[in-house]
Amino acid sequence: MKINEFFEMLDSGNFDERLKAVYGNDEKTLERQKNRYKEAVSKFSKTYPHHTEIEIFSAPGRTEIGGNHTDHQHGCVLAAAVDVDIIGVVAFHDGGVIRILSEGYDEISVKTSETDICKGEGGSVAITRGILSKFKEEGIDIAGFDMYAVSDVLSGSGISSSAAFETLIGTVMDKHYNDGRLGAVEIAKIGQFAENVYFGKKSGLMDQMVSSVGGFVFIDFENPQKPVVKSCEFDFEKSGYCLFITDTKGSHADLTDDYVAITEEMREVAACFGKDVMRQVDRTEFFEKLPDLREKCSDRAILRAIHFLGDNERAWLEFSALEHGDVSKFLALVNESGESSKGLLQNLYSSKKPKNQEIPLALEISRRIVGEKGAVRVHGGGFAGTIQAFVPVELAKEYQKQMDNLFGEGSSRLMKIRPYGGIVVIK
Repeated sequence: MKINEFFEMLDSGNFDERLKAVYGNDEKTLERQKNRYKEAVSKFSKTYPHHTEIEIFSAPGRTEIGGNHTDHQHGCVLAAAVDVDIIGVVAFHDGGVIRILSEGYDEISVKTSETDICKGEGGSVAITRGILSKFKEEGIDIAGFDMYAVSDVLSGSGISSSAAFETLIGTVMDKHYNDGRLGAVEIAKIGQFAENVYFGKKSGLMDQMVSSVGGFVFIDFENPQKPVVKSCEFDFEKSGYCLFITDTKGSHADLTDDYVAITEEMREVAACFGKDVMRQVDRTEFFEKLPDLREKCSDRAILRAIHFLGDNERAWLEFSALEHGDVSKFLALVNESGESSKGLLQNLYSSKKPKNQEIPLALEISRRIVGEKGAVRVHGGGFAGTIQAFVPVELAKEYQKQMDNLFGEGSSRLMKIRPYGGIVVIK
C-alpha cells in the first residue's frame, strides 16, 4: 500500500473493521490504535524516506493461564494471546539487508547473506539472524526489508516481548517471501530456535506458539516437533470476570541461574528414571521411588518435579473447564496452580535476593481484595515480574486502584484475549 493512500484510508475509516477485529470494538481503543498506526507510519517515513509502499504486521504478547514451567519438560500448557502487540511497518527491497528500528532502541542491521552465529552477538540482531538462517535452510530467499517497530508489550512484563518480536519477524518473512506456507506452528519453532541457539536463552516453546497461533490455546508438547494445539472460545467478562496482569516492577537482572535451575533440576529427576524430561516419567513409579530419589537429587528438585506432575494435568483440566463453561472449577484450578508454584516450584522470589518479594506481596494483597470470588497466581517464569488475577467485574476498578497504589500508576493492566496471532494487518 502506498503511504499517502494509507493516511487517507485510515482517516476515512476504511481500516476500522480490521482494527476492531484485532483489538476489540471499544471506540476509545480503536481511536488509540489508529493514532498509534499513524504515528508509526510517520516515523517509518522519516527513518526510511526513500520508500513509498508499506505493509503493516502485528504479533501479540501472551498470557500463561495454566501450566507453570511445564513446556520445557514436554508438558501441557494453557495460554492465550492478548491485546498488546508489536507492530512493524515494513517496506521490502532487494538490497540484501534487513534493517529494523524499534522505537526506543538503536537500529539493527543484518545482511541476508550472513547467517552464521556471531560470537558475543545478542538481542534483536541475534534473534533476527537466527530466524533468517532457518528460512534460508528451508530454501526461502529473503531479499531484504526495512522495518519501523512499535511495541506496547513491555520488556520484562511477563507478556513475552521477545516471543512477539520473533513472531513478527517470522511472519514478515513467511507472508511476503513464502506466501505463508510455513504457517504459525513452524514460525513458532523458528522463533524458539533463534532464541535458544542464536540468542542463547534456553526457553520453552509456549511463548512463541501462543504469540504465533493466537486466541485461547491448549498446547501439548509431548512431541515438541509436532505439538498438539487445541483452541476454545471463552469470554471472561461475559462470565463476570476480568483478567489483570500486574507488573510488580521486580528486576529480572541476574535471574538467569534461577530460571535455568528449574529446567536442570527437573531433568535431573527425570534422568534418575532413564528419561530426558519429566513428561516421560511414570507418576506411580515416581512416588514409589521417592526414598531412592532423595539419595540422588535435592529435595527442591523433587518438589519441583511434583509441581510438574500436578500442573501438567491441571492445564488440561483448566482447558476442559473453559470448554464447558465451568468458571468455578477453572478458578479453583488456577488457585491450585498458584499454590503449587509457591510451595513446590518455589519461583515467587529468588533465594539470592530474599528481601525482594514483590510477587508474594502482590499475591497476598490480591487475595485480600478478591477473596474467594476470584483467583490469583504468579505469571510466567516468576522470581520477579508479574502476577495474574481473575477479578470479579464489580471489583475491577478497586483492584486496579490498589495495585497501582502499591506498585505505581499503570502497573496493573486489564487484558483482553486476542483472536489472532502473527498477521498482516494492512497490505
